[in-house]
Amino acid sequence: MNKTINDYNSIFFIGVAGTGMSAIAQYLAGSNKKVSGSDRYFAPGKHNDTKEKLEAAGIQCFLQNGEGITEDTDLIVVSTAVEDTVPEVQKAKQLNIPILKRSEVLALIAASKKTIAVGGTSGKSTTSGMLFAILEYAGLQPSIISGAGLISIINEGKIGNAKVGAGEWLVIEADESDGSIVQYHPEVGLLLNIDKDHQEINELMTIFSQFRANTTQLFIVNQANQLSKRLSVQADHDFSIDENGSAGYKATSFLQHGLSISFFVGKTPFILNTVGKHNMENALAATAVASQLGVDMETCAAALKNYEGIYRRHQVLGKKNGVWVIDDYAHNPAKCAASIAACQFIAPKVIAWFQPHGYGPTRFLRQDFVNEIAAVLRPEDEIWMSEIFYAGGTAVKDISANDLIQDIKSLGKNAFFVDDRNVFLEKARPHLTEDCVLLLMGARDPSLEIFGKELWEAL
Repeated sequence: MNKTINDYNSIFFIGVAGTGMSAIAQYLAGSNKKVSGSDRYFAPGKHNDTKEKLEAAGIQCFLQNGEGITEDTDLIVVSTAVEDTVPEVQKAKQLNIPILKRSEVLALIAASKKTIAVGGTSGKSTTSGMLFAILEYAGLQPSIISGAGLISIINEGKIGNAKVGAGEWLVIEADESDGSIVQYHPEVGLLLNIDKDHQEINELMTIFSQFRANTTQLFIVNQANQLSKRLSVQADHDFSIDENGSAGYKATSFLQHGLSISFFVGKTPFILNTVGKHNMENALAATAVASQLGVDMETCAAALKNYEGIYRRHQVLGKKNGVWVIDDYAHNPAKCAASIAACQFIAPKVIAWFQPHGYGPTRFLRQDFVNEIAAVLRPEDEIWMSEIFYAGGTAVKDISANDLIQDIKSLGKNAFFVDDRNVFLEKARPHLTEDCVLLLMGARDPSLEIFGKELWEAL
């Protein structure tokens, strides 16, 4: 007999502070499960903001020494980064406690609710947040398990990446990077885009085709993305920012005024406090889903007018001496280009800084990074990079961020390499003007948040 999430009551997370892990832990704690966990970042007598917020959510936190795992524990949850050699995993095996990966537990949760799974290589967190905001504003009391913190939930004193609502709908991010997207069988599947990111296109098409096959009721795709368009089931369910397409939901008349955007969906005007045409597309995607769940267009527009954003997704840190500082999670070629393009509406000069993550991904996407970033840069714009973020392991370090910079420079663009990001501001300061944007981009490195705040304070 297959297990359901209701068969587990005392659940322990190894690596509970991770974004994906903490979201599921909070959701289960909010669903009246006994939840506890450990993390290597927890240290005696040392303040940890994530730990504090987890404990406030009723999740007991332990050092990563095995003391939190007892005979009463009936499920262990691990992330893909946790190896079998970890002592806590060994203890769980000795006690014959079932061990599931994070994605497997999310699949069990999704099976227990009416689920909307948001997939695609870009925009999942933002679109999930926008859709959650619409459904909540419409009174549907949705739940969410997200890959990033929603500012509206963070303002409640929480981590922000999960919330349990009394309604029947659950919004989740469906991740293609580890293939876990194929484990879900959602009522609604939303496919935002398909672009090269960690995997070759043919692999991505296979994964997203299975995502479509697993969706039980309504599958919605972005008709403006040529690859996702191939997986369309019914065009009038789909969305597009291409006015000439056959999609049932279209966004038109895009305008950006500084830090806000406006557009129309049909005859309904939308205004959002965010930037970039890509965010019009994300908002349109969320609206297409909500509309087909019975939310009228005016309610969608009113909800998104109050949308507060996602943590480190074009997050404005402030403006000093004419310089806007914006922190963004952009980390693949399409996202970096879209992020730079969005900032070009704000000021006549954009100085973009990027820290690639992982030697393998950077090597795999090298030419795409070069082509996409070079294509979007205006003559006055600049791209700076610091050395590749290395999280550990056995990666072959045969590429540098400077290789990308030299490639971009050879195309006649303003490109600069600064090995140590801690001296970036010092080196870039002479390049700042009284009307420019300083855009910080990068992902996976948990210290980027601190880097952004320290740079803002030092500006």
